[in-house]
Amino acid sequence: MKLLRTIRLDPSDTFVFEQVAEPGEWAVTGTFMFATEDPSKLEGKARAAFRSGFLGVASLGWSTLVQIVEASDHDRMAAIDTLAKRLVAQFGAPDIEAAVAAAAEEFEFAASLCNHPLDTLVALHRSHHDAEIRETFRTLRPKDGPKPLRAFEFLDVEGEEEPADEVDLAAMARKEESEK
Repeated sequence: MKLLRTIRLDPSDTFVFEQVAEPGEWAVTGTFMFATEDPSKLEGKARAAFRSGFLGVASLGWSTLVQIVEASDHDRMAAIDTLAKRLVAQFGAPDIEAAVAAAAEEFEFAASLCNHPLDTLVALHRSHHDAEIRETFRTLRPKDGPKPLRAFEFLDVEGEEEPADEVDLAAMARKEESEK
């Protein structure tokens, strides 16, 4: 089966959302988080979460993008259990049975978005019209064939120290000008 996992391609989510999902969390749309809110009155980071956030179930944090990944039945059941416990503890679900049913429904809907190839990214746009919340989804996936070459590419290397040298380009330019 396929489910959604949060993914962070750059640090922008850490600036956009108040609570940020960690990369690799199981995710649902999380629209229930706005059930008692008036979306037209949301501002700032809360508005950003409403408009474009997927909910990471472990952290109850938001992610702009999710990735379609392979999941086992055990993964699905553990994710439902995690969300159900959150629904009881933080959202006042009447009992664990009702919470499990609601969490299973959230994951069933999330799985319905996974009818694309593995590793496809999914983005969400949520809006509020006529007292109704509407969601639209967009998929992003690499085109077939070779990837284009880039003039510049930045790599994060773990375990190696950064160079200690600092380059003052302005000073170098002044020196070059004075030597002419």
